Amino acid sequence: MTATPNRPGRIALVAFPGVRAFDVSVITEVWGVDRTDRGVPAFELRRVASEPDPVQLRGGLSLTPDRTLAWLARADLIVVPGLDDHLTPAPGAVLEALRRAHDRGTPLAALCGGAFTLAQAGLLDGRRAVTHWNLTELLQAQHPRVTVMRDALFLHQDNIWTSAGTAAGIDLCLHLVRTTHGAEAAATIARSMVTAPFRTGSQAQFIEHPTPREDRDADALAEARAHAVAHLAEPHTVSGLAARAGMSARTFARRFQATTGTTPMRWLITQRIAAAQKLLERTDLAVPEVARRAGFGSEITMRQHFATHLDTSPRDYRLAFHDRGGPGEVDTPGPDP
Repeated sequence: MTATPNRPGRIALVAFPGVRAFDVSVITEVWGVDRTDRGVPAFELRRVASEPDPVQLRGGLSLTPDRTLAWLARADLIVVPGLDDHLTPAPGAVLEALRRAHDRGTPLAALCGGAFTLAQAGLLDGRRAVTHWNLTELLQAQHPRVTVMRDALFLHQDNIWTSAGTAAGIDLCLHLVRTTHGAEAAATIARSMVTAPFRTGSQAQFIEHPTPREDRDADALAEARAHAVAHLAEPHTVSGLAARAGMSARTFARRFQATTGTTPMRWLITQRIAAAQKLLERTDLAVPEVARRAGFGSEITMRQHFATHLDTSPRDYRLAFHDRGGPGEVDTPGPDP
């Protein structure tokens, strides 16, 4: 999505009979609420459909479009909600409009079963995609040319985003805000929604129910994470964090992944990236000092992680998002552990 300071980001919510009311609500909550008084950029969210008639949703609800499919040519981002019945055929005009939008280079994002709609349009053929863990076999069976990934919250390929079920749709929407408007804007929206501000797409979407022993260890794991976040500038190892939790390194790593869906070191990198984003946005600290405070040790290392995870450099990130709250000093710790 491309946004400029001169106008709001234009977001299109694509609606047709059968789309999930929950996903419509998520899209509306993220991009359809005015939070400019809290420093969040203005967004222009439009409900787009083939016809201007109300779109019927499950539970007696209806959605009234305010734009037709022609408006997709003006959108910076097009978001497709999931489906109540995942085999619901999308109108041919919608599928053709999505294909044209992708040809123009407009980013497309599908929440949960919205991947089935993109697959119907042929846009996922030969590409990786993710959907709810309980729908992966159905998506693969219905669309064998799609490479269905089974263990991710969301992923991106060729300007197309797909996400897993329910809460992962929120994660993807916040990630799209973060990558186009900065970590502070995404965190502000997350706080107002009372949801986690930062979960990476590579995190496992399904975590087994913890055993009683793991329940007893939860506080120790949380304390180790809190310590790492509060001391990001210091070097951390799995064995060091494990010792703080009173576990062996092997047990700590296994239970950490069972609890969070990711490894300790991958989790630590995401915390450091988030802290660096905040410092680049809200301070005038030199980039090497940002790298030190965030725990990367060197600007080179931080630059490598920004390229891998954010597809940008720290300096370009600062040029895009600096001075949302004015320069100054801020605390280094990143998002909640």
